[in-house]
This record gives sequence, C-alpha cells and structure tokens, in this order.
Amino acid sequence: MVGLVALFLALLVATDGADSGFVAWSVTVGVAAFAALWRGRRRSGRGRLVALLPVLVAAALTLSVCVPTVPTTRNPPPALPFVTAEHWRLSTGSRVAVYHYPPTGNGPRRSAPLVYLNGGPVRGISVLDHRFLQRLAGQGHDVYAYEQAGGGRSDLLPMGQYAITRSVHDLGAFIGRLGKGRADVLGFSSGAVVLTRALADPAMADRLHRAVIAEPGPMDGPSARMPEQKGRPSARDIAPAMTGPRSTHVPRYAVAFGLMRLGLLDPDNGLVGQAEGVNAFTAADLGSDTASAYCARDAHRIPVEDTAENFSFSAAASLRIQQTIKDSPALAPRLSHSRTPAMLMIAECSSQVRQWQTAVLADNPAVRRTQYLPGVGHHMWNGLDDNDRRAAAVITAFLQDRPAPLPDYPKRADIPAFLRDHK
Repeated sequence: MVGLVALFLALLVATDGADSGFVAWSVTVGVAAFAALWRGRRRSGRGRLVALLPVLVAAALTLSVCVPTVPTTRNPPPALPFVTAEHWRLSTGSRVAVYHYPPTGNGPRRSAPLVYLNGGPVRGISVLDHRFLQRLAGQGHDVYAYEQAGGGRSDLLPMGQYAITRSVHDLGAFIGRLGKGRADVLGFSSGAVVLTRALADPAMADRLHRAVIAEPGPMDGPSARMPEQKGRPSARDIAPAMTGPRSTHVPRYAVAFGLMRLGLLDPDNGLVGQAEGVNAFTAADLGSDTASAYCARDAHRIPVEDTAENFSFSAAASLRIQQTIKDSPALAPRLSHSRTPAMLMIAECSSQVRQWQTAVLADNPAVRRTQYLPGVGHHMWNGLDDNDRRAAAVITAFLQDRPAPLPDYPKRADIPAFLRDHK
C-alpha cells in the first residue's frame, strides 16, 4: 500500500494533477491491479482476493485525493454588516471589491485620499483591519481599500495573470479610477511590497502623494535571497493551536497544498482549481503564520483577526505572486531615484526578515523617517492594549507632516548596528 501511494503521488507530480488527479489514480490502480493479479495467478480464488486487498485499500485512500469536498466554483464571502463593498472594473481588467470609509470626527480633513493595501498577497481584508481603517477615518482620513484581484470579494484572475507587476499596475489603475489626484498609500506586508515597487516606477510614483511602508516582505529576487534575521521572539511556537476546521486535515487539500508549497505542483495545476482552493482554505490553516504576527508575550491572548465567513485566502495565487518577486531583478537601481516622501514602519517582534526592511531603508533615499514600534509583532494594529492608537498616531503624524511620536530609528547609518544587535 505504501508503494502504491508513493506511485500515485509521483504520478500526480508527473501529470501536474491532471483531471483532478484521476489520471494518476487510474494509472496507479491499473498497474496495481495487474501486478496483484499476476502475483496471485497460481493462488486459489481466496488467495487472489487477499492479494487484491492492498490494492483496494490503496485505491480508496488515493481516491480521496481526487474527490472535491467543497464547491469548485467561487463562493465569495457574504456582505459585511458595517460597510458596503462596491465592485470596480479597473483599466487593467481586474474587477476588485472596494471599501470606503469617509472622514469622521472633528479634526481637520486630509485633502489626499488614503488607499490601504492589505497583506496576503491574495487575501481578503480582515475584520481587524477594517476596524483599524475606521479608526484612521475617525482621524480625518478619506480611506479607500480594495481587495487585490483574487482576494476576498474581488474576482479571480486566470492563474497565469497573477504577478507582482500586475499588482502594481492595479494600484495605479485604482488611483486613476479614484479620480482624486495623488493619493497617500498605506501598504502592509505584501501590500508594502506592491507599494515599494510602485515607488520605483516613475509613472506610478507620480500618482502617489506619500507612502507608508509597513512591515514589508522581500521586494525583489536579491532581497528574497538575503540571510534571514528576525526581530524579537514571536508567538509562533508557543501560542495555543487555532481552533476550527482545517483544509489540511482533508487528504485532497493536504496533498494539493503540500505539493504546491514544496514546488512540486504548479499553482495552476489540474488537481485543485483556483476557486476550489480558495473555498477550501480556512483561517486555521494559517495558524502558525497568524501566531508569528504577535509577540511571544501575547501568545495566550492572540485576538480573532477575522470571521470564518469573511476569511478568504488563495494559496495558489499567493505562491505564484511570491515566485514572480523571487524571479525579478534587483529593484535598488530604480528605487534609488524615488522622490515620493515615504515612511518605514518596523515592529519589534517582527516575523519578517529584518534585511527585507532595512533594504527598503537603504535603497530608497526618499524614506524620511523610520518608526520602530515596541511591543508589537508583524500585525502592528491588532486590537490589543493601545496598539491601534499608537499605529494610527504614527501614520497620521507622517501623512500630516507633523513631528513623529517615536524616535526616527533606525536611520540608514544605524542599519549595521540594528542588525548586529538583533533588534
């Protein structure tokens, strides 16, 4: 049975999961049945049945990898009760879900709209993030957010169209469709990568007023291959396991996502289609990644970031975008010409590689200030203590060109010591 399962997995890889895995399954069962009958040709009728028993068990086990357990057409999340999602068709062809939080409160209104790019890369905006956007609107910002193509309530793209360059062009198209002149942009995690790459494109940078680069991932191939150094300890290995259903407990999705993660199956494979993969993936599947976004001291009070109904993540599309970043040439020569005022935000307990963050600081001369936020992990606005207030104060102070609430640290000259001291 072990040999037959191994053969099936090898054939899955060789056929790239063709026909929902049934090509690999049919060949495996056919070869196994022939071999069992050949070995049992001199046995009695009962002996032949015994020889076939491992084949039947292996056939049942491998068949479970070929049968979908969730719908194979996209089921977008239901509407949120506190904000209406509009759908905009961008000039790039992407159809994205858009959320608008008009400015509230008694403070001064910002003239430039604030566009939020969430992390993922292809993930819906969490309820926790929506609450933070409402806070920014309460400080006078006219906040717009959109879920990048394939994420949340936005339409899927053909798998071959997902790329970091497409994400950057979608940002430019969104600001153009907004029609309010140059925009302030807050990019978080992979959204910060999109923003960083936009700053390196003169045509794109002309559409940006100010840029807040929060906890960026790798911006290009060279930075993706840098030595990995993390911040202060996160809660990754000490937080209680997330509760709830996991797609990785279902053989079909455990095999599909596992082989994709190992690079053995192409994201655009024939085993699990994009829509089915999005429907199957759950928040619990990201358990360790979620824990890594919080400080070790917060391990036993990690908030619920999202509802099961609102959660959406496309593992296949995200892997494809990440690969296009790894395959891209050095961004530093182009980024060195950036003139758009920018701020870099770094978390104390960041799970992101420090060199990804310091590379942005070193290569972008327009980074005017760096804000190192103590006591928070990668998800800097998380509803705990006064973390949301502090993050909002840092962002608002920069966008309104007011003095920074925290020291400007690290500066470019501080980078070697910052890395050496494992800050």
